Amino acid sequence: MRPSGSDRPLKRVPATGYTPRPMPLNEYRAKRSLEKTPEPAGIVRPAGGHTFVIQKHWATRMHYDLRIEHEGVLLSWAVPKGPSANPADKHVAIQTEDHPLEYADFEGIIPEGNYGAGAMIVWDRGTFVPLHDIAEGLEKGKLLFEFRGYKLRGTWTLVKLKKAEKEWLLIKERDGYVSTAAPAYPETSILSGLTVEQLKHHETPAAHVLAELERAKAARRRIRAHDVSVMLAESREKPFSRPGWLFEMKYDGYRLIAGREGSDVVLLSRNKRALTPTFPEIALALHKLPYDRLVLDGEVVVAAPNGRPSFQSLQKRGMLRRAPDIRRAAQELPATFYVFDLLAFDEFDVRGLPLIERKQLLRHLIPEKGVLQFADHIEDRGEEFFRAAEALDVEGMVGKRADAKYRAGRSADWIKVRASKHDDFVIVGFTEPGGSRSGFGALHLANFDGGALAYAGSVGTGFTAKLIDDTHKLLLPLARKQPPCEHAPAGKGHTWIEPRFVCEVKYLEWTEEGLLRHPVFMRMRDDKNPEECVRVRSAEFEEEQETAAVAVADVEKNVAFSNLDKVLWPEDGYTKGDLIDYYRAVSKWMLPYLQDRPLVTTRFPDGIHGKSFYQKDAPDFAPDWLRREAVWSEDSQRDLHYFICDDEAALLYVANSAALLLHVWSSRVGSLERPDWCIIDLDPKQAPFTDVVQVARVTRELCERIELPAFVKTSGSSGLHILIPTGRQLTHEQSRMFGEVLARAIVKQTPAMATVERMPNKRAGKVYVDYLQNGHGKLLAAPYGVRPLPGAPVSAPLDWKEVTDKLDIRAFNIRTMPKRLERMRQDPLRDVLSLSPNLLRALERLSTV
Repeated sequence: MRPSGSDRPLKRVPATGYTPRPMPLNEYRAKRSLEKTPEPAGIVRPAGGHTFVIQKHWATRMHYDLRIEHEGVLLSWAVPKGPSANPADKHVAIQTEDHPLEYADFEGIIPEGNYGAGAMIVWDRGTFVPLHDIAEGLEKGKLLFEFRGYKLRGTWTLVKLKKAEKEWLLIKERDGYVSTAAPAYPETSILSGLTVEQLKHHETPAAHVLAELERAKAARRRIRAHDVSVMLAESREKPFSRPGWLFEMKYDGYRLIAGREGSDVVLLSRNKRALTPTFPEIALALHKLPYDRLVLDGEVVVAAPNGRPSFQSLQKRGMLRRAPDIRRAAQELPATFYVFDLLAFDEFDVRGLPLIERKQLLRHLIPEKGVLQFADHIEDRGEEFFRAAEALDVEGMVGKRADAKYRAGRSADWIKVRASKHDDFVIVGFTEPGGSRSGFGALHLANFDGGALAYAGSVGTGFTAKLIDDTHKLLLPLARKQPPCEHAPAGKGHTWIEPRFVCEVKYLEWTEEGLLRHPVFMRMRDDKNPEECVRVRSAEFEEEQETAAVAVADVEKNVAFSNLDKVLWPEDGYTKGDLIDYYRAVSKWMLPYLQDRPLVTTRFPDGIHGKSFYQKDAPDFAPDWLRREAVWSEDSQRDLHYFICDDEAALLYVANSAALLLHVWSSRVGSLERPDWCIIDLDPKQAPFTDVVQVARVTRELCERIELPAFVKTSGSSGLHILIPTGRQLTHEQSRMFGEVLARAIVKQTPAMATVERMPNKRAGKVYVDYLQNGHGKLLAAPYGVRPLPGAPVSAPLDWKEVTDKLDIRAFNIRTMPKRLERMRQDPLRDVLSLSPNLLRALERLSTV
């Protein structure tokens, strides 16, 4: 469990008037050729975070880099000997240039010839609590803070030496985390699980795991997270000890299936709801693993200040929807993913192997410490393990047959035993309050028995005064005359309600009358449906207590359409209703290019010839269910809240706003600094369109020669867009430079008809090969998006065989496109989202063309 260090809340110490240094990242950028290194360029962000990171760095010599967040950047110190948990060790720390906040995620190899060339791992990371004001401490030469990391915990100090401007000492303060052992910490990355030496020499456990899978004759079959239906445990009343069984802790969290396919990471609940945006720290850790394909099964947990799993804290995470709130919670309520099973690796389906073999392989793949943690077990001694679980006050234990294969559904090969009896019940009413109590006296409970809702008793303990008031207000509007369940008590003093809400109750046992004995209210279960509350007999399976659904129910996504007869294209008579019908028809083709990408629209409420306005920031009146993501804007010096169209309802909402231009970022929310494609925009201006076609075909031939995939679509206006997949291997700046090299090579091949000259009056009627649409925040007309031009043309993905002198981009419009898609078997552009070509090799070959 990730320890919290103490109950002290994360808070910002009031400032003391310290004036921050101007342009704090100038020195960082001046030392680096950012187009040649994978390090992030970064921006100075608003103050307020509490991230710390320690990176182990094998440059000219091995050392550690300590970085703490302050005023939008990471203050940095190089610590040659690294941190020591022994207060007697006073290790020198040399203050270096400030780094961008994005650097806290950086792990990789800085190429030779660059500043700091060498391998770097994220050795530790977490949050810190400043025990004194940081700005004042920088002036006075003493910083004191509490680290809450995966390795470093407790109180530490940095003390500045008077003899040198940049030299400090890093010292462990005396507390419960002191250790005189050497070394006190594992030397592996908390993200990849690799040592810095392994990263430098490109060594991973993958070869060993693959050899073991070959030896075990695992099935060769590619499995994705979406293909998995989870294996579930039967309930047992008492623990047991038995040879051939493994016993694991039962975590109080959400079940999670995690998958990695190349650069794509997916986190799914037990019932296959997407949780990737909810737990970005887990998604990042999966992305940093040095393996292209794997599927893991486990439980996501959030710890309380005492270090034990806290379902309430997890629910707080699950309720969040806004990206800034999620980012903040990932710091203040960090999640840990306890991985207990390996289901797939590379090209192998591992589910057919015995559990003990799957866990042996899994142990090689999961970092020793970090966001991902191996869920350990003991063998045979279940009763002893259960007593230990009770002493730790955790939920219980899970026993698993060591030789069991992984099978979907509930199985006697897995059993669970709770340390105390808990169950979920439907709230069906409440009693009148007594004495000084307000609201209600007790809640009436029921669950389903043989398909009917049967009364189970009432619970009156376990409530705070505020919880009583809040729950009473929640239930009162649902009042009804008759009880909704069988065998309910008669008489006065009862208020019955519609069976909409579920709560969890701890109890001693069931009485012979079918009522709960000594029940205690634990919590509301807003992640449960009433139908899931089934009474369990000793011979029946118990319905799963924890569910990996997000902690709020699905919100019904209703779009209130308006003014459907409003004519938006006067020459053609197309209305807003036609626009909405078009997007409904093409949504399954278009959404892959919109999902997870900031969307910028241009709205034309009075049609294509009326006034229009550009919209980045989502309006406050937009419905709550429509996803927004905050992205820091250097120009505005604030977060802009972009719409994200993840589903058809969101797309139709945007269409209903008369948005006739949809532009998307080339990068996704989870990796904003790493675009999926590099764009070459062929803009004809005064050049004939046949020249655009010829330049496009030359571009394709050039890309084929250097083994670089290239895709083409109409701009929807007058030119063609050529998209080169980059697989998120480049930064935006590197993508722009890559595009420039390619654009100049294209012009070199077609000097009579193409140019990179930006000024229109200097192009001499040539096709403009524009590479400047690559960069942070640069936009692309969304594939299948409509344009505000007569004829209602759309940006149409093309097959290269269609790029001929006969190509007429006006033929692709809102009337013809749905019929075209009905005839097409596959999207000719789709692979631009997933391919990850060898860009370095392509550049090397381009230099010889």
